Amino acid sequence: MGRADTVMTSMIWQILAGCLLALVITGFTASRAAALPAFAVQTGEPCQGCHVGGFGPQLTPFGREFKLKGYTIRTNAFNLPLSAMAVASYIRSSKSLPPPVGFSSNDNFALDQVSLFFAGGFGQHLGAFIQTTYDGVANAFHWDNLDVRAVTTVRIRGADAVLGASINNSPTVQDAWNTLPAWGYPYTTSALAPSPSASPLLNGALAQTTLGVTGYAWIKSEVYIEAGAYGSPGPTALTRLGVDPLDPGDINGLAPYGRVALQKSVAAGTLEIGAFGMETNIFPGLDRTTGFTDHYTDLGLDGSYIRTFKNGDVLTANGRILHERQRLSATCALAGQNVGCASNSITDLRADGSYYWHNEIGATVAVFDTFGTGNSTIYSGNRTFKPDSSGVTVQVDGTPFGGAGSPLGPRFNMRVGVQYTAYAKFDGAGRNYDGLGRNAADNNTFRVFTWLAY
Repeated sequence: MGRADTVMTSMIWQILAGCLLALVITGFTASRAAALPAFAVQTGEPCQGCHVGGFGPQLTPFGREFKLKGYTIRTNAFNLPLSAMAVASYIRSSKSLPPPVGFSSNDNFALDQVSLFFAGGFGQHLGAFIQTTYDGVANAFHWDNLDVRAVTTVRIRGADAVLGASINNSPTVQDAWNTLPAWGYPYTTSALAPSPSASPLLNGALAQTTLGVTGYAWIKSEVYIEAGAYGSPGPTALTRLGVDPLDPGDINGLAPYGRVALQKSVAAGTLEIGAFGMETNIFPGLDRTTGFTDHYTDLGLDGSYIRTFKNGDVLTANGRILHERQRLSATCALAGQNVGCASNSITDLRADGSYYWHNEIGATVAVFDTFGTGNSTIYSGNRTFKPDSSGVTVQVDGTPFGGAGSPLGPRFNMRVGVQYTAYAKFDGAGRNYDGLGRNAADNNTFRVFTWLAY
């Protein structure tokens, strides 16, 4: 890293350390509260109060308010702000693939992940969602989602508004709608399931490999405006935190991020429409020898709708379109392909709809379509040299303790589900996409999962 980048990274880490220290101090000195547990215990609401289907992460309008107000809403004066969750599953794909170490080529049972959380509000102005995870497929620990917030409430031209700041480690993880990549469907997956190789950078490649600060305003519980920037912690720090610093590489300077959204009551439900974007320059693989960077411009639109019926049933719909323009000068120079290689584009479409009976038993249908320009250097791993992948995912799940009545106390919750993903295209084509006879449908995946939280 250059001297300026090193100084900037050091400043970011100092800000984060200071904020965490403030949280600890506030936890022991605040007059109204000292510490608090899982969010459900903190708010006094069942999991259904904040989450569709009684289990995360899909948020209800109240859940969005809770997050945007810095996780500070509470009814209990004191609770321990610690939680845990575990996800286990059985995975079968239509045709076997070379397995990760310790697994079979098909028909696998796996402990997908175990996570510990430090999560709650501290007084009226500070809150945190901090997650660390054990990956049962890779058999490794790593830092996971981080969202540390400071908030205050003000009046803007006679309207109530929340002003907030978030320190987080994944662009869109701070977002309150289930349309953007960090919290978009599918809400649970397994690393053992086949997945397409091409996707826009903002679809998760920067998760846990960056650190950023964003500021936002939430006006009249209707208008959301956010802006900030992200940088790359040093490779030694990322390695110690359990993530690969080479993928996607080192951000040159800071990458600006912006988000706007409008939320209104429509047709007895809540409608949201919004836009988001990010511009990023990256030294791929930390390699600065070419003097070039890879430049990404991600721009997207999103929308969501949620309605709760009088009998307790819940209907939701979420969607987004994300278009990315790429100028991959560094990658092409490293590959020795400087002519006709660098300029590319990729578009990703996602939409899902759910219906939950009594907010407990639900069905979800999701469609996805990724497509873009062909490039023999970037997509050399498939026959067509294209990023195209498309398909549908269907899921049925149940959450028996999302409302109340858990046999292990109010902290315990559980979701069980069946998930099936079918591909029409995979890595560029529907048939023989790898040149070795493998078809997109060979990656169709059946999954049964159990998701526990405490």
